[in-house]
Amino acid sequence: MDKIIAHRGNTRGPVKEFENDPDYLLQAIKMGYDVEVDVWFNGERIYFGHDEPQYDVRPDQFNKILPHAWFHCKDLKTLTHFLFHHQDDSRFFWHQEDDFTLTNNNYIWTYPGKDVTQISIIVDNDLSSGVDYDKVYAVCTDYAELLG
Repeated sequence: MDKIIAHRGNTRGPVKEFENDPDYLLQAIKMGYDVEVDVWFNGERIYFGHDEPQYDVRPDQFNKILPHAWFHCKDLKTLTHFLFHHQDDSRFFWHQEDDFTLTNNNYIWTYPGKDVTQISIIVDNDLSSGVDYDKVYAVCTDYAELLG
């Protein structure tokens, strides 16, 4: 495993009230982790939030998070925005409940319990998958501190 990705910024277990909050994400980044971020674009601005656009993200916050983020585009408008405006400076993907999805930088975002390869990013939120982490590129989890 080359990377540990803090799922929505979580490092010690899920904390729903802070997930995707830009300041919470920046805390995880300062600890040395990448972050998985749920992202929305409304045609004018970028927002973070899981089920809906929740946090209006300032450009300075976005620019600090950008190099460490794996953006989960939550709808077609957001995916299109990232394809046209952030293809070369960010990592992003879209999926629902697909077994696998390809990120824009050619890693395989892998749903829990599915087969993995050396370019897989396994989603293992509670670290119970039983996957040999030496056989994957990265692990996305709510318990980043237990791995790092």
